[in-house]
Amino acid sequence: MGRLFAPDTASIGATVRQNLRDGEVQVPGRHGLPETIARVIRRFNRLATHSASGSGATTILRQPHKAALLRMNARFAAAIDNLAQGLVILDRDHRLIVNNRRLYDFYPVSGPPFAMGTQLRDIIARNVANGHHPDCTAEQLYCDMRARLDLGVRFSFRHALPSGLLIQAQWQRLPDLSWVGTYEDITEQQQSSARIAHMTRHDGLTDLVNRDGFCEAITRAAARTRRGDAFAVLAVRLDRFTKITDTLGHGIGNALLREAASRLCRSVREADEVGRLGGEEFAILQTAAEPPDGAESLARRIIEVLSLPFTIEGNEVSVGVTVGIAMGDTAMIEPEAILRSAALALAEARADFDRPNCRGGYRVFAAAMGEAATARRAIEADLRHALDRNELVLFYQPLVNIGERRVSGFEALLRWRHPVKGLIPPDAFIPLAEETGLIVPIGEWVLRTACAEAMGWDVADGGTSLRVAVNLSAVQFASPGLVEIVEDALAWSGLPGERLELEVTESVLLQDNTATLETLHRLRSLGARISMDDFGTGYSSLSYLRSFPFDKIKSDKSFVQGLTQSGESDAIVRAIAGLGISLGIATTAEGVETFAQLQCLIADGCTEVQGYFFSPPRPAAEVPGLILSTPARQVA
Repeated sequence: MGRLFAPDTASIGATVRQNLRDGEVQVPGRHGLPETIARVIRRFNRLATHSASGSGATTILRQPHKAALLRMNARFAAAIDNLAQGLVILDRDHRLIVNNRRLYDFYPVSGPPFAMGTQLRDIIARNVANGHHPDCTAEQLYCDMRARLDLGVRFSFRHALPSGLLIQAQWQRLPDLSWVGTYEDITEQQQSSARIAHMTRHDGLTDLVNRDGFCEAITRAAARTRRGDAFAVLAVRLDRFTKITDTLGHGIGNALLREAASRLCRSVREADEVGRLGGEEFAILQTAAEPPDGAESLARRIIEVLSLPFTIEGNEVSVGVTVGIAMGDTAMIEPEAILRSAALALAEARADFDRPNCRGGYRVFAAAMGEAATARRAIEADLRHALDRNELVLFYQPLVNIGERRVSGFEALLRWRHPVKGLIPPDAFIPLAEETGLIVPIGEWVLRTACAEAMGWDVADGGTSLRVAVNLSAVQFASPGLVEIVEDALAWSGLPGERLELEVTESVLLQDNTATLETLHRLRSLGARISMDDFGTGYSSLSYLRSFPFDKIKSDKSFVQGLTQSGESDAIVRAIAGLGISLGIATTAEGVETFAQLQCLIADGCTEVQGYFFSPPRPAAEVPGLILSTPARQVA
């Protein structure tokens, strides 16, 4: 317990007189001690002053004073023993004045507690003997502590005990040259700080390092490049992951990410670092890589490992994998620059391998990718202003009804008249518009413009009955208010709903099936016809024909182009035409370029054709002439 005074009167008087001769233990408030410690020492001062308030230093205490002093002594001892911190007070000669019970909780000693007046050297020796400082000798520890005290300034240190506790010690010199030391258990605080530090650098789902932690790992690897050590960063993306979460739920998706992280960690060396950058994207830092063969070998291994089926809560799921590789060397060591390069290579890999049933591939970053990315960013910046600057225009390509031998409608095809680059084809900017979300306002403009221009097809040959076909992207379907946008376009232009044909691809139907089908039914209720574009190239085209009554199916132009070269293409086109006849659905063949192809399509039973054989896409001003001149002669 706290030791300041012995219980007998003579000892009390002697102690008080000695303290008065040496001076009070003074604690000005600005010295930074914990308030609880300062309050105890101030009570000690009052106790000493009150005890010596008789007629001189040799005054014999009367019985009432003795009892009061004993009560105050007991209260003081209880106070210091109930402090949360361990407390030590040394006089100016480094002898023990007081310590409390909490200190013995941290540093238990065999035998009786330390007596008042015990020298610091003896305290340290006994503590070392009790195993509290296994890494140094008593003499070493004493010399270190004495050197700090002799400097006469405030100091602190941390001490990890064999028991597992981490102790924070604070020593403060007071004006009377005595010393106060406080010892606090900061184990839980340190563990909490370590957990927080871990959380800021690690992903909560997989416990892999996050982007910040991964960048720090790149920085460490980059520092070693000065010694000639090369490294590689591999950006890894799980393809078709969104489809899995949409179908089976986010719980399955999270379990899949954890299992993928585990497979990645088992596929690399201990010195390598695996991180999760976010979503379904991971990254690997391969140290001591042999550029680029070692990284490519690792990429192939990763693709193989992650392409194996996963069994998650009884569900067998498979994903595709694409990998982008960037080599780190003395010329490229900045973390974000390396990650951008790996991301560009990943995007290149996805573009190359984004096709049905492909298990993925990899690409190594090349300078040309960076140049292409720069050009792409410039196009994106210009595209954001294309609508405001009236740079977007619609061209129209005729749809020709074979049986009636006349134009039955036109497909509206978007073009961009760039002020510097000239006419830009849709495949150069539509994917970018979809990726950035710009396709939503652009698509709304296309709908309104196509409907309005179709109202101007009032020519002698029945132009007012011709349909206009407009493509809808998956991004437009995912955005709210599509039905209202179509309804507004029809009302604003005055175009009857039955003259509007909306073309959708299978990517639209891969989204939330229930919501998508509801939207399709609502669009059809406006009078619009719904056409499935690029039929035969997706995963489940036939199943979608069962879930929604499409008005038309358009076979992909790749089948038409192979008609005269491949019996397989002819069989596919014939099957699609036969399916249309069976279901009572019109069939359109795209990409007709030759008379031979047209002959095959007529023989196979297609009801409608479209392609350069009849006309390339033309500006709106040329549509009336196409209505009158194109079709009958060429079909005949």
